[in-house]
Amino acid sequence: MLVFPNAKLNLGLYVTQRRPDGFHTLESVFVPLPWTDAFEMLPAAPGHPTSLTLTGRPIPGDPATNLCVRAYELLQADFPELPPAQLYLHKIVPIGAGLGGGSADAAFALRAANDLFRLNLSAETLEGYARRLGSDCAFFIQNKPVLAVEKGDVFEEISLRLTGMACVVVYPNLHISTAEAYACISPQPPQHSLREALAQPMSTWRATVSNDFETALTPSHPVLAEIKQQLYNAGATYASLSGSGSAVYGLWESGEPVAMTWPTAYAVWQGLL
Repeated sequence: MLVFPNAKLNLGLYVTQRRPDGFHTLESVFVPLPWTDAFEMLPAAPGHPTSLTLTGRPIPGDPATNLCVRAYELLQADFPELPPAQLYLHKIVPIGAGLGGGSADAAFALRAANDLFRLNLSAETLEGYARRLGSDCAFFIQNKPVLAVEKGDVFEEISLRLTGMACVVVYPNLHISTAEAYACISPQPPQHSLREALAQPMSTWRATVSNDFETALTPSHPVLAEIKQQLYNAGATYASLSGSGSAVYGLWESGEPVAMTWPTAYAVWQGLL
């Protein structure tokens, strides 16, 4: 079974408080982004264990502990009839970019196993497994715009009009770890209601929709501000850091982005939402 795990964008991201369990309470809107990896799942050959073959962008760490393998083993623990599987991941979405690529791979592994082996698990049950793998993994089970709260794993419905808007995502050659990002954060209540701000015309978002990580990380990574300004210079209606960085995106409510060059970019995605 071949699937294409997609990235996500954050429209606004507020870190509002530190939780007793060591996590943080968040408020953000997650939006699917059609920039994808490729993931294939097949039953392993007789006598072979579950394994993962990686191609594309390098992924640090032991493939045996990759989130895709962990996702499959999580299901195997409850469904011992699942056979060993041969997993293939071609990595395209940058890691350490705030685009949720690793979480998407794990969630799509759960979805693929559910379909391939006919487990007949509901979306809600799959979300429960996904939450055990990472805070934003559950988003990619239903993969639709949501207002994410709590640890970023509890979702509320939200109405957004983004279809057909032009989008450019720029990833500088810069990996920002989650630990580095949160070390720069001082939790505080948001100045604006995110739901109410996003209900207003996109032309107002620049003044009312922000990402706390952007404010915290830009002093040590000025390239983030440089890319954001280039997106605005190119006519973007709204631009922001996604997640805990380092990808910066621009949205065009109408018209097309002008030609741009990115001397510091490692990857650029451009298309329609």
